[in-house]
Amino acid sequence: MIGYKFPCWEKIAEKKNKMKKSIKIPIRTCLGCQNKRPKRELLRIIKTPEGNIEIDPTGKKSGRGAYLCYNRECLEEALREKRLCRELKQDIPPQTINELRRFLEDYTSKSPGK
Repeated sequence: MIGYKFPCWEKIAEKKNKMKKSIKIPIRTCLGCQNKRPKRELLRIIKTPEGNIEIDPTGKKSGRGAYLCYNRECLEEALREKRLCRELKQDIPPQTINELRRFLEDYTSKSPGK
């Protein structure tokens, strides 16, 4: 017993050390290709409490969120199947769709590895 008065405290300390090692990574599903990926690898699109639809690259804004891979094919598939509208529970204006397309084009042109 190193530094502990009661043996049960040693077990509690061991459990805490084991808990620190297992980090859970949040997994989300892309609306386009339906593949599950870590949350950080997907683009989050939100419906704000005011009803606006925005791109959330940080993944921390408040609002109802939907996730897409960083490629245009997934966006087009989600729009074609109306998955994005259904997930956000709102129709998406054409200007927002164009903004999403431009964002994805800029992202893919900046990082050719993805």
